[in-house]
Amino acid sequence: MKIEFIVPAVEENARIPNLAFPILASLTPSDVEISFTDDLLTPIHLDKDLKEVDLVGITVLTKTALRAYEIAEAYRKKGIPVVLGGIHPTALHEEAKAHADSVVIGEAEEMWPQLIEDARAGNLKPFYRQAGYTTLSNLPIPRRDILPSKGYLPLDVVQVTRGCPFRCEFCSVQKFFGETYRFRSISDVVEEVRRLRHRYMMFNDDNIIGNHSYSKELLNALIPLKKRWFGQASLSGLKTIENVELLARSGCNSLFIGFESLSKKNLATSNKVQNDPSEYREIIDTLHRFGIAICGSFVFGFDEDDPSVFGETVSFAIQTKLFSAIFMILTPYPETTFYQRVKNEGRLTQDQWWLLKNPEDSAPHFLPRRMDGKTLCAGWKWAWKEFNSLSSISKRFHWNYSPTLINRFVYFPFQWMQHRFAKKKILEGKRRFRFRSF
Repeated sequence: MKIEFIVPAVEENARIPNLAFPILASLTPSDVEISFTDDLLTPIHLDKDLKEVDLVGITVLTKTALRAYEIAEAYRKKGIPVVLGGIHPTALHEEAKAHADSVVIGEAEEMWPQLIEDARAGNLKPFYRQAGYTTLSNLPIPRRDILPSKGYLPLDVVQVTRGCPFRCEFCSVQKFFGETYRFRSISDVVEEVRRLRHRYMMFNDDNIIGNHSYSKELLNALIPLKKRWFGQASLSGLKTIENVELLARSGCNSLFIGFESLSKKNLATSNKVQNDPSEYREIIDTLHRFGIAICGSFVFGFDEDDPSVFGETVSFAIQTKLFSAIFMILTPYPETTFYQRVKNEGRLTQDQWWLLKNPEDSAPHFLPRRMDGKTLCAGWKWAWKEFNSLSSISKRFHWNYSPTLINRFVYFPFQWMQHRFAKKKILEGKRRFRFRSF
């Protein structure tokens, strides 16, 4: 039996490996031949690049749904069965089923062997949903050997937790992982990290420090391994110097942090209770003091946002010397609490926006309360331009950035790339940029 795993792409995908298929590959019987294609690294030409296999598995995000459906339909026309899984099919499994022979709802690890046997017998079920959530103590080490040797950034990706303890209104994590926050055993994590090829790694967890006792044990275990890493962290775990110091000692060079808004009202409406704007500057200063650079995430379009939000947010990001920032338009992702709220309020202007060829052309897909959609989009573009301007780059350099990674020899080349990205890809529209939110 031959299986082809596919990660569909839109152009702004990061060159970072997805762990879903390396994990499933470890759970696949040894007599099954596995091939893997990342559509970003090796774009799939639907008229000539389809492999002769017995089964195709495609992992689907909302931003890649349209591309995933196109690939799935092309294989099905050749008589090759297709299984779709991931966060988008979990939210909208009936929609996904219209483009596939079978859909995996939620996590797949504990029912994957049965799906393989059903595929061998030519008896795929329309839907697969395992009972309960995956027990992370049973996870195998991912088979990274199925990934291409070239094309990705020189780093390894590791996952140690699933889920998040918080319930932000606009986030889709809960729909996939449920109201759970689960951990792998520290010994399993250490064993996997020891085997990694690169010195630099990324934790792809939604919140690497969401549980204090677990994160403390994890970070202490990382210290002797002498790795350098970055990940995504909640502000709730960064409020004490002891925690930040331990992050630095464990090898943390940089963190992606969802500040989202400078308005406490916006954060309360969105149920982002872990954020307090009055604490932002102190937390940022502490991280910088310990050599940890910050990529800040900010979202525009909340109910309290008016046109002044763009200047206030960018000014804050520059004054606090953030290494980088991502500005996003609030987006009603399917089946999130935010999606349901704006739909119930009659403010959803474009349902199924993810099936549009160029969904950004009709963004923000809902009616903001205190500005119109054109003002929101224009302000979003201005924020990218202003934050990545040459004057901003010179103001944001921080001498305390870790000398092992983000020193002056790395800072300015990276910032120049960001400057070019903002100018060419966003402002001039040379590449379509899908809006997203966490």
